Amino acid sequence: MAEASRWQQPGTSKPKLHYRKDVEIGTTLQELLLYLIFLINLCILTFGMVNPHMYYLNKVMSSLFLDTSVAGDERTNFKSIRSITDFWKFMEGPLLEGLYWDSWYNNQNLYNLHNSSRIYYENILLGVPRVRQLKVRNNTCKVYSSFRSLMSECYDTYTSKNEDLSEFGLSTDTEWKYSSSKTNSPLYWGYVGVYQDGGYIFTLSKSKSETKTKFVDLRLNSWITRGTRVIFIDFSLYNANVNLFCIIRLVAEFPATGGILTSWQFYSVKLLRYVSYYDYFIASCEIIFCIFLIVFTIQEAIKIKEYKFAYFKSIWNWLELLLLLLCFLSISFYAHCNIQTFLLLGKLLQNTEKYSDFYFLAYWHIYYNNMIAITIFFAWIKNMFLAIINDTYAEVKADYAIGRRPDFELGKMIKKGYNDALEKLKLKKAGKDEDKKMRTSEDLAEQARREGFDENEIKRAEQMKKWKERLEEKYYSAEIQDDYQPVTQQEFRELFLYAVELEKELRYISLKLNRVMRKFSALQEK
Repeated sequence: MAEASRWQQPGTSKPKLHYRKDVEIGTTLQELLLYLIFLINLCILTFGMVNPHMYYLNKVMSSLFLDTSVAGDERTNFKSIRSITDFWKFMEGPLLEGLYWDSWYNNQNLYNLHNSSRIYYENILLGVPRVRQLKVRNNTCKVYSSFRSLMSECYDTYTSKNEDLSEFGLSTDTEWKYSSSKTNSPLYWGYVGVYQDGGYIFTLSKSKSETKTKFVDLRLNSWITRGTRVIFIDFSLYNANVNLFCIIRLVAEFPATGGILTSWQFYSVKLLRYVSYYDYFIASCEIIFCIFLIVFTIQEAIKIKEYKFAYFKSIWNWLELLLLLLCFLSISFYAHCNIQTFLLLGKLLQNTEKYSDFYFLAYWHIYYNNMIAITIFFAWIKNMFLAIINDTYAEVKADYAIGRRPDFELGKMIKKGYNDALEKLKLKKAGKDEDKKMRTSEDLAEQARREGFDENEIKRAEQMKKWKERLEEKYYSAEIQDDYQPVTQQEFRELFLYAVELEKELRYISLKLNRVMRKFSALQEK
């Protein structure tokens, strides 16, 4: 992130080469060490949010609500639901038994439940569960004329345009009337549709018997109709032992083809961040991360001000900007999740009889984790570049910083390599009086076309010439009297890229020369 240091000021005596190399390598190692500290801090923040208990909590809850079979029918559980009859069996059986744990295994109340359920005796059911249905209108598709006598109704797949918003059934309670969305929950991508929030909604009671009565009443009055396309079952749990929230969503899709497709989501997340001493250690790492971010932002702003539009010509500078953008987005997501968690928990403690929508918090928390993972990926990409380039070419960088010297005449080497390349491509004739017979680049290009060279070869040769002239003018001009010329990190990258291109060109010329020599040898043998 830092520019190459200027080891010698004008007018001072020139130190020895090995001293400049040692200082240059030392500075490079300091830059790499500083960035490693940033990476370690970022990794601590990322893995500090991961807890092995998350996996076990998801496993326990999925086993309870997905694998538990209906009493007397071992083949029917949530995963195996294929019909409306199976769905109601699950609602009145495994779901009801899994949600309401109001007593110990010997039917004794060993503690005050405060009118709440303790699933597996350790996980508090937050608020009450919610059941939500989305429907489509009749006649949203057309029946072929020959079959209209057999089927007069037609229900298309779910879209917001086809959604049914009218009252139906008993039309007395909320589950028979459409309710618009009042939260910021994201869209749900199912197997056969993309579903929005809102719908025909009802919440379950704190009482197990009242909830069972509600399920029976809905089943007898045909709450699920031919227009039903999806039903969501949402609820949230909190385990104080491991300080984890488990947000659960069970989904049953009713495709237009008939049958039922089930899916589910179990998100175990740590929404209460600062509880233990380890959490406060993570908080200190978050502060350090913000300090690093401010420093790196200032450095990049200085570089943009110095190089202006030339700054954006380097892919590594774009990587720097991408990392900064991802870091700022991660901080924004993190702050938003913490604020919303604080506000939602406050409402929950005020009224435990309502559904608490933790789903959108879990959704954004997962996105935050994914963004941090992408940030770490690009950060390690940059670290590998620094480790390989800065370490392998530290001494080369020091030699470049010396400039034009009798014992290291880089300019003459580049010029000689370029002239040899032109001679082998027959774009330049060798001879003592070659300076007197120089032609313009247009003449050389025209001659090359007449001699059968393709445009790619001509363009490469012209590009090499332009690079050579620009570098000679910048670093090896006769007007420069001082042997020492400092080289910045950006300039070193340009020199390095030029050297790579020169090496590629020489390899190409060597291969072409070998083919010519083989053809010439074959002609001599004939």
